Parts: sequence; structure tokens; C-alpha cells
Amino acid sequence: MFSYTPFPISGIGNIISLIKPKHQDLKKRLLILLAIFTIHTASIDLAAQSKTLQTDVLVIGGGVGGTAAGIQAARLGAKVILTEESTWLGGMMTAAGVSAFDGNHNLPSGIWAEFRNQLYKVYGSPEKVATGWVSNTLFEPHVGDSILKSMTRSLSNLSVLYHHRFVSVIKNKQRVVGVVVKNLQNNQRIRILSKQVIDATELGDVLASAGAAYDLGMEAGSVTGEDVGVPATNNIVQDLTYVAILKDYGAKADCTIAKPIGYDPVEFDGACTNYYKDKSRQAPNVDAQKMLDYGKLPRKKYMLNWPGYGNDTYLNIVEMDPDARIRELEKAKQTTLRFIYFIQHELGFKHLGLADDEFPTTDKLALMPYHREGRRVKGLVRFTINDIAKPYDNKQALYRTGIAVGDYPIDHHHRKNPEAPQHLSFYPVPSFNVPLGALIPKHTKGLIVAEKGISVSNVVNGTTRLQPCVMLIGQAAGVLAALSVQSKKEASAIPVRTVQSTLIQQGAYVMPFIDVKAGHPHFEAVQRIGATGILRGTGKPNAWANQTWFYPDSLVNVSLLKKDLAPFQVDLTAIQPNEILRGEDALQLVQVIAKKYQLNNRWEWGSTAKLNQQVAAAWQEWGFGTWDAGKSLSRMAFAKLLDATVDPFALLQVDHQGKYQLKY
Repeated sequence: MFSYTPFPISGIGNIISLIKPKHQDLKKRLLILLAIFTIHTASIDLAAQSKTLQTDVLVIGGGVGGTAAGIQAARLGAKVILTEESTWLGGMMTAAGVSAFDGNHNLPSGIWAEFRNQLYKVYGSPEKVATGWVSNTLFEPHVGDSILKSMTRSLSNLSVLYHHRFVSVIKNKQRVVGVVVKNLQNNQRIRILSKQVIDATELGDVLASAGAAYDLGMEAGSVTGEDVGVPATNNIVQDLTYVAILKDYGAKADCTIAKPIGYDPVEFDGACTNYYKDKSRQAPNVDAQKMLDYGKLPRKKYMLNWPGYGNDTYLNIVEMDPDARIRELEKAKQTTLRFIYFIQHELGFKHLGLADDEFPTTDKLALMPYHREGRRVKGLVRFTINDIAKPYDNKQALYRTGIAVGDYPIDHHHRKNPEAPQHLSFYPVPSFNVPLGALIPKHTKGLIVAEKGISVSNVVNGTTRLQPCVMLIGQAAGVLAALSVQSKKEASAIPVRTVQSTLIQQGAYVMPFIDVKAGHPHFEAVQRIGATGILRGTGKPNAWANQTWFYPDSLVNVSLLKKDLAPFQVDLTAIQPNEILRGEDALQLVQVIAKKYQLNNRWEWGSTAKLNQQVAAAWQEWGFGTWDAGKSLSRMAFAKLLDATVDPFALLQVDHQGKYQLKY
């Protein structure tokens, strides 16, 4: 390592100009040397300002989804580079300060469950992080950052480049082959070439630079087919929030900040108090303490991320350049400072001040704003509210292609923009799974999209944007990228079932069944059978934690089963028309399927007696007790039998639209 400070070239030129005319030959030689020196110096400077790296998978953005993508791709053996503009990992759940997990409490899937278990270890128990009254898991932002960094450091094939801002995409024809990033510490630009790039930016900056088609704002119902009261397309995005973490400094402390410029308590009418301006309006039903307890964190801290009349701010900065965004976001910071002053001065919480042990920022606010929405790529499929509300009744059976699960309601923040629809807060839906095709741009190769930039409608973004769901989307993106690299195929060519199978093996859910959890001995079988559409789940809205039930202990209804088995295109007329499926009926059914598709595996398909013996032995091994062909079967038992014998998950391959691709 060395450094140098070059002598100013202009100074050398000035000295040469002083050479007397009689020494013209010397002067010419020196000018030639100067020219050579100038060119050499320029080349040195150019070399210092440019650098090229190569990797298998490149993840742009170290947010919650990007970090999960990088971890998962590396765990599957890919060489991964992850770039992050800040010094933190975790994005909205750490650097943005939104350290309260909304959703997926009953869906402990994949990396999300792994992260949550690490939180339990840090704080001592699940109860120690259940400190708020909406979220079930709350933590200090710096703790989340620390956990994610520990997870990344454990992988030798994963490199994280902090302080690196995305600049532009590198393309070869229509294929993304890398990006240019800028080191914010020395302004050095680095070219990173990659076999697969993942856009995990908060606002979809990479996909835009790549020229991928995208949506921004709200689509009309005529575009999406959604009947939710959005009559016309517009450019409205959700409110964003600059989060603050307040800390209790003791009853006698006075942490009141200086009165912000433009402060007026009327701005926060309705946050948690009677109205200052129009006292005829009904008072809010949340008092000041409950408002704070919404974001109550461990160790006497409070996350200040209060919707509606709190510190939400309407700013559409998506299409701005990075510097313009920073300038515009100062407005959001000021909103939060005014809200803090309101809490301290008007509500009397003087002892609550900005935490001095959270963010490495001069103003003690979060490192970045909480973006709820950005660009959304036009993918192989568009995931809409219709796919969530009635997953089994749509022309596209996207539930068969699920790669991530979520259970939070449709939650839009539009209160600070009077021109926006105000009715999309907590729109009721059941739990759901996100389709794989939503991660793959329709016409741009070499690029996978994660974070909030996936192909969903504006309405559906109101639920897929939540942290656990985004983390699981990122995990799926990492799987897809690694498989693409390993197979030397485009992401769009990787079979849906291959991605799903890999995720299931990682303890991730592809179906949102809350009553057969990861770790159950038959979890994988139920997930695979559920993804085929055989033995359908039952979904229902349920406040902040929507549900889909598999009902593993219920008996199998034969008439419904025959309907679910229709895609097999097998003749089931010989099956006894019993109301409830019995063991002997199940054996006959799997034999019919095996014959149709000429299955040749360990099962004795040619002999009913021998097959019965095999199943009887397996029944004990699977934990179902003594096999009795005359007894009725539970949905769990039949799912296991189907999975182990004819394996419809592998037999019924699907495309990205969820259409079966039968092999026979």
C-alpha cells in the first residue's frame, strides 16, 4: 500500500516557460516529458477511479429483502456480492427504524423465523419482545442490524460492500450483466459483473436503469381487474415516514428539543388528543400513552412511526436522483421533529428524548426514511387482490406457484395526501402466498426483483410490503438466482417446482397454512400437496393476522377430492362413492394415478396386497399408528400418503401462471 501527492503539473509548465530561448531543444524535450508524464498521471488517476469485480450473484440493496437474498444465495453455494449505501443491514426494519414486525407471527417461515429466533436469544424469550400492542415482535434497530451482520459474516462466499451507492446498470444487449456503484467514501466507481443481478433497492432503481417496464402509483380497476374503488390510474404513492426512536431518560429528565420552525399543534390534530382546531369532531380513541405503546421497544425505548395524524409525510421522490431525494426528505425529517416536540411539549413526555445509542447519525434520526412504495416491475405475472381473495377460483392459479407467505391486511397510508383514496386502510383479505413470476421482469434478462419492486398491483403492495413478507420474497429471490447460476439458465427457465422444493427444504412456507408449522414431521408433505391444489386450504380475514387453515385432523371429503384431482385427468369412476375417504379407497386412487403415469418407484403398483403391506409398514414409520384399510383418513394422513407414493408435486409441474404441465 502506498499513497502519493503529485506535484502540480501546472507548476511544472510554469517553470518550463521560464527557460530562455537559447535552450529551445531542452525546452522541447521537457515539454515532451511533461506530456508523457501528464498522460501517465491521467492513466494512474483513471486506474485509481475504476475497478472491476466479478461474482455469481449481485444483490443491490442491503435492506430486509436484499440481505435475505444474499444470505440464501450464498448458502446454496453461489459467490455473492451485496452492496449497501449505508453502514447497516436490514433497511426498513433497522436503518429506517421500523423495528416492529407486522405480520407472519403465525407463519414462522424460513429466514424470517431464523431472524426472530435470534431476537428471542438476545432478549431472553418471545415474551420479552412482545412489548407493543399491535406487533408481536419488537426490538431495537441496532440489534437487528447486528444479527443480520452476524448472519452474513458466517458465509465466506458472501461479501458486503457498505457505503456503495448504485449508479447504473451494465447491459449486454437486453441482458443485465452487472452494475456500476460508487464508493461514497472516496467517490471511486466500481464495475461489478455478475451472472445474476437482484434489485433489492427500496424504490426499484436497478430495474428502472435496466429499462424494465414498471408501474408507479395507483392503477385503475380496469387495469388490474380489482374492484376496490380506484376508478382512475394516478401517480400517487403511499406516505413515507422518517422514524425516530425515543428513549426514556428518567422522570426528572427534560429532553425537550428546540421548537422546530413552523411548529403548530394543529398539524397533529387527531394523533391521540382532542382536536386543537375543530373541537366539534369526535376525539380519537387512542390516548397519548397508548400511542407511544404502539411502538414500545425493549429497554425503555419507543419507535415513533405513527400513521394518520402523526409523522407520516406525503413525498413522491421515486423518480428523483439521489441528491434530490436527500434534499426533499428533509421535509419528512422536519415533520418528525415537530411531532417529537408535540409529544414532549403538548403531551408532557419531556423525559422521552431521541435515543443516543441507536443510529450513527448526527441528528439521531434513522439512517433512511421508511419507504412504503416505489416502482413495481411488470413481471411474468401481476399479483392482484383477486388472487388473494379467491386463490382457488381465478383463471390463473397463482397460489400453485407461491414462494413467500404473508398474512397482514391491505394497509395503505394516505392520510397526509388529501387527493389519495382514503379507504384502503385494513382492507380485509385472507393470508396468501406470493407467486414466483412476480419476481421476474417480463422482458429483461439477468435481473430478479425483490423488496417492494415485485410485480404486484398498487393495492396488493399494501400487504406484500410488510417486513416478514419482504424478507421471504428476498429469500426466494436468492434461491432463484443461485439456481439460475448453477444451471446456467435464465431465471424464467428455472422450474417453479424446483424453486419451491428448495425453499421448503430450507424450512420456508410456500403455502400459508398456520396449523401445520415448519418443524412438524409432515410439514414438507403438506406444503407440497397444498401447492398442487389437492386438499385445498380455507382462508379468512382476521384483523391484523389473516389466516389460511389446512385442517390436518379433518377427514377427506371424497366429492371435493375428486374435484381437486381433476387435473390428473384420470378415471376415478371405480372409486367407491363414499362421503369420506377410507384407506382402501386411497390405495385404489393412488394405483389409478400410478398406472396412468406409468410410475416406477419403490411401491408395488402391480399388487394391491403387496402395496397394502408396504403402506402398513410405512404408516407406523410416519407416526400414524396401525394401518387399517377400512378406516377413514385424515387430511394429514392422506397428504402424506399421496406425497410419498405418487408425488403429485413433482408429477404436476406448473408454469408461472399456475397452469399444469402434465408429463405422460
